[in-house]
Amino acid sequence: MTTNAPGALLVIGSGLKLYREYIVRTVSERAREAGLKLVLVNNLKPTWQHAYFDDITVVNVFDHTLLAETARELATRYTVSGVLCWDEPLVMPAAELAAEFGVPGLSIPGVHGCRDKHSCRTRLTAAGLPQPGFELVPDLAGARAAAARIGYPVIVKPRALGASMGVSLASDEQELESAYRVAHEASLVGDEPYRGGALIEGFADGPEISIDGAVYKGEYLPMFLARKSTGMPPFFEETGHVVDAADPLLRDEALLDVLTRAHHVLGIENGITHTEVRLTAKGPVIIEVNGRLGGDLIPFLGKTATGIDPGGVLFDVATGQRPDVAHTRAGTAGIRFGYPAHDCVLHAVTVPEAAPGLVLASPMAEPGTTLRLPPGGYIARHSLVVCEGSGPAEVSQRLAHAASLVEIVTEDVEPPPAGTTLEMPAGLLDVDE
Repeated sequence: MTTNAPGALLVIGSGLKLYREYIVRTVSERAREAGLKLVLVNNLKPTWQHAYFDDITVVNVFDHTLLAETARELATRYTVSGVLCWDEPLVMPAAELAAEFGVPGLSIPGVHGCRDKHSCRTRLTAAGLPQPGFELVPDLAGARAAAARIGYPVIVKPRALGASMGVSLASDEQELESAYRVAHEASLVGDEPYRGGALIEGFADGPEISIDGAVYKGEYLPMFLARKSTGMPPFFEETGHVVDAADPLLRDEALLDVLTRAHHVLGIENGITHTEVRLTAKGPVIIEVNGRLGGDLIPFLGKTATGIDPGGVLFDVATGQRPDVAHTRAGTAGIRFGYPAHDCVLHAVTVPEAAPGLVLASPMAEPGTTLRLPPGGYIARHSLVVCEGSGPAEVSQRLAHAASLVEIVTEDVEPPPAGTTLEMPAGLLDVDE
């Protein structure tokens, strides 16, 4: 790394404008206050990013060798002071670059435990944390044998995908066959090392929550907690979240102990994590730890409800500073995603301009987009609404009202034939052109 060159923060992938601009805005402001350049390596031609980044290089970031070569070339022109990444498929190469440049990062073992759900389960189980029975299987015969040993019902999931893609519940051997096929086929859109087969797990029954937290030199600092809503059983499509700054679980000693121990076991050092937990009758059970900010605008809900600015926290941990995660607001905020009733082509979507407590409403797909529900596709969302209020009950009511004001025009399409590779909506708004 060049030592006499301008200092810079290296950002690997910007993400979608709708989901990540508020993060980038704060990081950009903090970088300029610190006299640092903000340098982006992105896979698509930038549009909105020009307002925030000083230098943008467009390469195929999913070619990790090319990404590393690009980052090293940038390091001949800048003194890299930190590496930031919030895109699930890129957190591992980002951690490798942070280690190579000698700047704070999640740590390579930590990211491996986050990306690889089997590794996470193995390490947490070995450390004595509450975990369901589990087994990684290469084929349907292995899935049948594993489910028989673990006991039904079981969760069947890809080894390394996010957003609950390919995850479903199987109550018996007949359902297992379909669930295994769905998980295996979903895994084929993920990273090469994790494709094929499936992870079979015992079902941890109970409400599901997520916690976004910062990690500074191994110290776990919880920021905010989201209560998750899911739908479309036997799948677990995420339909909404509510963040309450006064949620009593943020002070629950058993939950905080499990979170702290898990991060220590996985060896996570510096960064932000998004941990998903089931609240079972036997106590909190970690479902997975993700080495990045939460998706689904959960950090935006956290900022709205608690006043914690996730972009500022990211900047601090990336530059070796202990972040302040004290709440400065005592509110509640939630998000509701709009899904079609059937597979369809979206012709038009109109969102409300005003409603009680409405913070944000936005289309999520362009006209002409084909939206397919699980198992033929995932994240088939046509819109979102975000509302705030005095507590979870009021926010839930406001979300339901705002969602009822969304209008869509669609044309039904037939589901894809069984065995067809799953589809992701190709017309998401704010995808960089």
